[in-house]
Amino acid sequence: MDIRIVKTERAVRNAFLKLRSKKELEKITVKELCGEAQINKSTFYSHYRDLYELSDTIEEEVVDSITKSIIHPEYVTENPYEFTKELFLACFAQNTMLNVLFSGKQRNHFAEHLERSVKELIFEKYPGFRHDIAKNVILSYCIQGGYHAYIENPQCDVNDLIELISTMNEKMQPFYEEIENKP
Repeated sequence: MDIRIVKTERAVRNAFLKLRSKKELEKITVKELCGEAQINKSTFYSHYRDLYELSDTIEEEVVDSITKSIIHPEYVTENPYEFTKELFLACFAQNTMLNVLFSGKQRNHFAEHLERSVKELIFEKYPGFRHDIAKNVILSYCIQGGYHAYIENPQCDVNDLIELISTMNEKMQPFYEEIENKP
């Protein structure tokens, strides 16, 4: 890849993250971003349609890195405790980036991105889950519920919180099995 393109991309992303750490996405302008990145607006628009596309691109990359760090997607059925722990430790590892990208009105977008990404990972391993309503509801509940418990309790020790969320998902296993076995 052309080194100029790489440098421009890096400058745009760094400028975006710097601005995003100080203000909500809706309050950032392309002009402001270009000034911070020291590029022309035409250069920005040759890479991105708008600030939302840039934000979505970076958000997806962060979520993909979280999903790719899940080494054992099969644990979702075999060991939900370890699966949940692995998922939220991966989220915690990206905590600084998550706080920048998903603050303000973007906060709940992370849970949506994460759910979609994790489900795709699991559907690759278990293709039959894709159209199984019960499995989809269970996955949504574990991911969304775990995420909201995680962000709504910042006063807790992170390791204790992840342990509690993992234990709760594990204790739901008999309920999940009961749903699976219903006609």
